[in-house]
Amino acid sequence: MLYWIEKINSAVNGFIWGVPAMICIMGVGLWLSFGTGFVQLRRFGYAIRHTFGRLFERKEAADGSMTPFQAVCTALAGTVGTGNIAGVAGAIALGGPGAVFWMWMSALLGMCTKFSEVVLAVHYRERNAAGDWVGGPMYYIKNGLGRKWRFLAVLYALFGVFAVFGTGNATQVNAIITAIDKALVDLYLIFPEDAHKYDLIFSIVIALGVALVLLGGIRRIGRFTERLVPFMALLYIILSLGVVCFRIKQVPAVFAAIFEGAFRPRAFTGGVVGSFFIAMRRGVSRGIFSNEAGLGTGTIAHATADTSSPVRQGLYGIFEVFADTIVICTLTALVILLSGVTVPYGGSAGAELTIGGFSACYGGWITAYTAIALICFAFSTIISWGLYGARFMEYLFGTKVIRPFMVVYSLVAILGATVDLGLLWDISDTFNGLMVIPNLIAVALLSGMVFRLTKEYFKGDKLE
Repeated sequence: MLYWIEKINSAVNGFIWGVPAMICIMGVGLWLSFGTGFVQLRRFGYAIRHTFGRLFERKEAADGSMTPFQAVCTALAGTVGTGNIAGVAGAIALGGPGAVFWMWMSALLGMCTKFSEVVLAVHYRERNAAGDWVGGPMYYIKNGLGRKWRFLAVLYALFGVFAVFGTGNATQVNAIITAIDKALVDLYLIFPEDAHKYDLIFSIVIALGVALVLLGGIRRIGRFTERLVPFMALLYIILSLGVVCFRIKQVPAVFAAIFEGAFRPRAFTGGVVGSFFIAMRRGVSRGIFSNEAGLGTGTIAHATADTSSPVRQGLYGIFEVFADTIVICTLTALVILLSGVTVPYGGSAGAELTIGGFSACYGGWITAYTAIALICFAFSTIISWGLYGARFMEYLFGTKVIRPFMVVYSLVAILGATVDLGLLWDISDTFNGLMVIPNLIAVALLSGMVFRLTKEYFKGDKLE
């Protein structure tokens, strides 16, 4: 049975993430960039000042919403996760150092794609029966494109329901368990052969924690993420910059390998990886897995923001992709490539490769700190995707299914501790790709609204 699941998923995955998908993702990103006057580059300074510069301004949100800071923290919690740690490691293993270059390229265009998605999500959002703001791809398809396109919204929500259990839950729990096991073994607290005996206990604790946060409603989710995300991101950045400082003399050579590997991956992988296209495919797909630009899921969190300006909230989308991929994913890649850890080119790799990179520089004791960082990353992602899954189920079946869904979603965390990581990543990639298709179609069709709102917002302003 598992064999046929792998075969079917491999065939679907290969089609979804083939040449047409790469053209579609890059093409829509370019179309949006030209239409907005490359807002992600020309207004980058403005975006940073009006997002990062105001992140810590405190204010209370209206009922049924989050503050803009809480909304972006919830969205970042969904993106800054194992995609940054395990996903980058997997991309480098399968695509060589050049996969990092294609992550950067997807992020440069993805900043505009994410900006556009957030603008549409806030512009077309609505109140649900409980009085909460709800939005995202399902709602800008329904309210922006009309009844004849509603099938796209249904497809997106259906694919999303399946994706949340893998992308948002099982892969995250798997990464948490891997980090905990490695830390306990490296600190000589348990024997390697006994590690699996404790995995069930850890996964039950995770499931209880997820249920506790999610069942508290949108206000509790917002308060949780605004406290956890800044702490975990700062901790990870400090640890990563330490590795860069230790190996500073090797940095130019690593960047040279990234640029050369982008177009000649075999020069670094010995022909195991196979082709330039695989490096591009892995870089772009893992980039989307990490920053979710084109996927549309992060806009579900942004749509809850207590804001009257879609474009102002859209600026957080630019900041979000920049912080997630250009900063954190790049630091992860540098940790792996600078540390001298052996990369299993052509094979699968996950969080253990990144943790190994930290250990090679700091020693075995650092696994405790990297485990804490990874637990924070992954747990916050589980929480955010729980919100996304609840919105998917609500769109399809109404508000009555939200609490039962959250209970089931929490219990899936227990299964995540025992699922095969390689197959899990592949299935997650497949559902991510299936979600990208209806979302990008909708964003492209609604791009005129994005262009109009952006032009009106910046009308009369000079470039800063």
